Amino acid sequence: MNAFKAFKASVPIAWSPNLYITLVRGIPGTRRLHRRTLEALRLRKCNRTVMRWNTPTVRGMLQQVKRLVVIETEEMYKARKQNLENHRALRPPLVINHLPASASGSS
Repeated sequence: MNAFKAFKASVPIAWSPNLYITLVRGIPGTRRLHRRTLEALRLRKCNRTVMRWNTPTVRGMLQQVKRLVVIETEEMYKARKQNLENHRALRPPLVINHLPASASGSS
């Protein structure tokens, strides 16, 4: 199990009116029907996310291209974005003193 699937498994799943769909596999080499479905979902590039309403039509389209996309609820999407934001947060700078300990004490 990769890290993303492990993360998804740790987030509680609740019904959401919106679905966040991310294209995780490339479009070249896929069937024409799948390419047209991804085009209808407005997914054009890898690792791009779109938000769609949770309707039977959209769920049917996602069933068709389920091997190409990752589907998240609103809570899962927000948790992943918060985790990424915390990871990218500014950290205090690392201060390194290259002088020997005896030379810095005599100054």
